[in-house]
Amino acid sequence: MFSSFFINRPKFAFVISIVITIAGLVSLGALPVAQYPELTPPQVQVSAVYPGADAETISDTVAGPIESKVNGVENMIYMSSNSANDGSYTLTVSFEVGSDPDINTVNVQNRVAQATAQLPEEVRRQGVTTTKQSTSMLMVVNLYSPKGTYDTLFLNNYANINVTDSLARINGVGKASILGVQDYSMRIWLNPDRLASLGLTTDDITNAIREQNVQVAAGQLGQQPSTNRTQFQYNLRTQGRLSNPEEFGNIIIRTGNDGSTVRVRDVARIELGSKSYDAFGLFNGQPAVVLAIYQLPGANAMQVAELVKAEMEKISQRFPEDLEYAVAYDTTRFV
Repeated sequence: MFSSFFINRPKFAFVISIVITIAGLVSLGALPVAQYPELTPPQVQVSAVYPGADAETISDTVAGPIESKVNGVENMIYMSSNSANDGSYTLTVSFEVGSDPDINTVNVQNRVAQATAQLPEEVRRQGVTTTKQSTSMLMVVNLYSPKGTYDTLFLNNYANINVTDSLARINGVGKASILGVQDYSMRIWLNPDRLASLGLTTDDITNAIREQNVQVAAGQLGQQPSTNRTQFQYNLRTQGRLSNPEEFGNIIIRTGNDGSTVRVRDVARIELGSKSYDAFGLFNGQPAVVLAIYQLPGANAMQVAELVKAEMEKISQRFPEDLEYAVAYDTTRFV
């Protein structure tokens, strides 16, 4: 009965078929392109760092307060966390499919803010970050030195300053992060025998560095109210944060009654190195940066990959000598 209606009116059937075809062609350009369809729920990631702490300490002092507040946030399905012995903590909160990722991020961030007061001082100083997590790794870009001119620490620092921000600004890129990142840090290797002989502890060293490695506002000279004879006003500048091993070595730990001083260089060896040596990257057996590019949900993978490659080609023109890049992993090759 239903089919006979269109058999008796073929022109009406032709018009409907043409309209459906045109609607399909118009919507084809707006469809997202990816290797796999979006089936995973949106996620929000909370990250924190507690330098020097082990996994059990992080679980008790960081994971406990944060997870107790985040638990039960709107549209949450489940959450999982990881406390590592390198001092890092990661909480991944999964939400219902179809929920707004931006609203989910705001809700989690508000819950984390309630737990901030219960966290250790060092964790608050390092900062607790809440970001929208993409579940799809689009591609991996490697930066390496073919002749071995640059080590992993230099490559990480160069990529962090000159590459990651440019890639993160590309439309459709959810996150551009270095896997096994190594940041420059001032390493202070204490001599336990010297500390014991001078009656010092690690807290004494930490407090001295924290007190003398600060950036302060020194004020102004001749600022009002002042005498009428003052004709000029000067801004005062003092030495701020220390920047090299020699300056850290000159930090005074203790002063004796006879005027003698104990400095950091007397009880420790200072060098500029990596903040962490727990992870590193290799490409064809050579030190390299492993830069992972994550795709935003619903973005066109083919278009994002082309934009990333074009941006890397543009950035590579400013590379120093003996620095190259390669796309080691690209999911769009199979699309």
